[in-house]
Amino acid sequence: MSPSNTGDTPLWVPKDVSSTQIDAFRQYVNNKLKKDFSNYDELYEWSCDDIESFWASVWDYVGIKASEPYTQVLEPSKPMSEIPKWFLGSKLNYAENILESPSSNSNVDKLAIISTGEKRPAIKVTFQELRQRVRSVASSLRQMGIKKGDRVVAYISNCVEAVVVMLASSSIGAIYASTSLDFGSTAVLERFSQIGPKVIFSVDATAYNGKIHSHMSKLEKVVDGLPTLEKVVIIPFDADAAAENATSGIGLGQGKEKWTTWSEFVAPSSDNPLPLTYEQLDFSHPLYVLFSSGTTGRPKCLVHSAGGMLIQHLKEHKIHQSLGKDDVLFYYTTTGWMMWNWLVSGLAVGATIVLYEGSPLYPDASVLWKLVDEFGITAFGTSARYIQTLEDKQYHPNENSKLDTLHSIYSTASPLKPSSYAFVYKHIKSDLCLGSITGGTDICSLFCGANTGLSVYSGHIQCRNLGMAIQAYGHDGKSVYGDRGDMVCDKPFPCMPIGLWNDANNERYLKTYFNHYPDIWYHGDFIVIDPAHHGVMMLGRSDGTLNPHGVRFGSAELYDIVDQCEGIEDSLVVGQRQPDHNDDERVLMFLKMAPGCTLGEDQIKQLRAAIRSQLSPRHVPDLILSINDIPYTINGKKVEIAVKKLVSELYRVAHEPGNTPDVAKSIVKLDPKDVSTLANPESLEQFYNYPAIFA
Repeated sequence: MSPSNTGDTPLWVPKDVSSTQIDAFRQYVNNKLKKDFSNYDELYEWSCDDIESFWASVWDYVGIKASEPYTQVLEPSKPMSEIPKWFLGSKLNYAENILESPSSNSNVDKLAIISTGEKRPAIKVTFQELRQRVRSVASSLRQMGIKKGDRVVAYISNCVEAVVVMLASSSIGAIYASTSLDFGSTAVLERFSQIGPKVIFSVDATAYNGKIHSHMSKLEKVVDGLPTLEKVVIIPFDADAAAENATSGIGLGQGKEKWTTWSEFVAPSSDNPLPLTYEQLDFSHPLYVLFSSGTTGRPKCLVHSAGGMLIQHLKEHKIHQSLGKDDVLFYYTTTGWMMWNWLVSGLAVGATIVLYEGSPLYPDASVLWKLVDEFGITAFGTSARYIQTLEDKQYHPNENSKLDTLHSIYSTASPLKPSSYAFVYKHIKSDLCLGSITGGTDICSLFCGANTGLSVYSGHIQCRNLGMAIQAYGHDGKSVYGDRGDMVCDKPFPCMPIGLWNDANNERYLKTYFNHYPDIWYHGDFIVIDPAHHGVMMLGRSDGTLNPHGVRFGSAELYDIVDQCEGIEDSLVVGQRQPDHNDDERVLMFLKMAPGCTLGEDQIKQLRAAIRSQLSPRHVPDLILSINDIPYTINGKKVEIAVKKLVSELYRVAHEPGNTPDVAKSIVKLDPKDVSTLANPESLEQFYNYPAIFA
């Protein structure tokens, strides 16, 4: 049984497709290659069938700046699982393409960055000023001996300095990695210790929910655990904060010989400046290391190439989203989420990017929407959970802000619910492109996403992105349309990670992405490709797919129905393995009730009836329980896998001969890796307290 279509009437239709970059690219391909593509579907099919011609066309269209041209688009006769190289022979630099593009040099006063946050005034930096700041930091890095291939890391807030350090590192050919301040020291060390950084940049404090929080004690623990460090650079929060917070009494003296301040670090570049030069590197030279969540083992260190990130992000920003030098791009993100890297690449099309550090709801829900009016934001990015929060709070941005400049909203981290689509168009703005987007840390970009030349339908991601050969594979490993399946990509693409750090013979890489289907990328999402609109519906993670009695379905299908019920604030659905029943699963549904509401038998009966009638009897959960809080990651993703692992292990141990639920509670401990990435780690403790889980 396939999920019901969420709507045949579009919520938004582009006024003039011919004015979009996606249509301009179609015409460019037609003229250049003598093609006759009349619509996006035809263009997409070609982009996946003739991948070399497609990516060569993208290279030319977006204007990649390279000191040496490529001789071959794709390494020939190499299967996808062997990570073929792209644009062989080319030499380029990511930072140069950001800072020296025609768009960024179009106006001497063109704004590159607007940075603001709680208890901090806005800082505006032009592209010319950004180049000077990057030159200073790159010069100081070179003078301390940082060279191509060295690792530079940042445990840092979403501030201008984070962008400067990343670009300075990439100008040299060093490899950059960052984590956000809400990561604990253990979680940071689990990541940074694997890659052996030589220098770390951090801040002394940050502000959140109206309070200034010292960061020094966490940073000291991280530094103590990284013996490879040669330099620790501290960026002051601001002068007022230094007098106000606890870090003002912590000096950089005894025991901190390798510690220095930002101003001291860049001082040598003023006394003995080196010019800003850009190391010319292979397309596949490492740019970033990004880290997986660590919910299935030690966090993976995903190595992303400079060329892959550049061409993929330019394709998404310029071609799919029609962003350019007149745009102001904002994404609410931390430096520990791939959306930060994606946001920074907006500079490559000449857009101004807006950085924000602080709570998205302090002092109230208007804070981010005031930025739209104040800075003229044209494209606004957030998480699906944030939009849901606005719904729950009944905060309507269009009643408090003008939002005149806004033409696009992007949403990711979890599937965007149909109710959220309706909320955006009714209570934010009726005339904009709502782009639900999906990809991940694994590719630091998107598989499916926004398209300014296509209509928006409720519950649907607009399209599979150009060059991303996405299929839904059914249980028999064959492609299906209009039915549930595992999301796979069956053709290589330039932003595939070039490897995992310290992964001998690519063993972990192959196990993660190519173990399910030989030479086909398995991404771990459960989707439906809609044959009517060609969009994509996200049903949840494949590793969290519910499988009671051999019937596979996604948790998102149940969430959509729960959202229609009054009195329920949030929900979590997981499968619980039962080894004593041939390893079958039963479905557990946990409901967080709205303030003042309680879960009663009548409501449970009504919910079961709704699920049975709208989906099927097999979708009805075995248990429906009230819960105090729903666990979320720091990046706003609902945590299903860790809960599934916990409740399954509690059941297994409790049902071993001679054991009881109390014995299971004493034996089964929370995995520190699961806890370290949660925004509310205490929420996992409550799953020990439900007798029904053990029965």
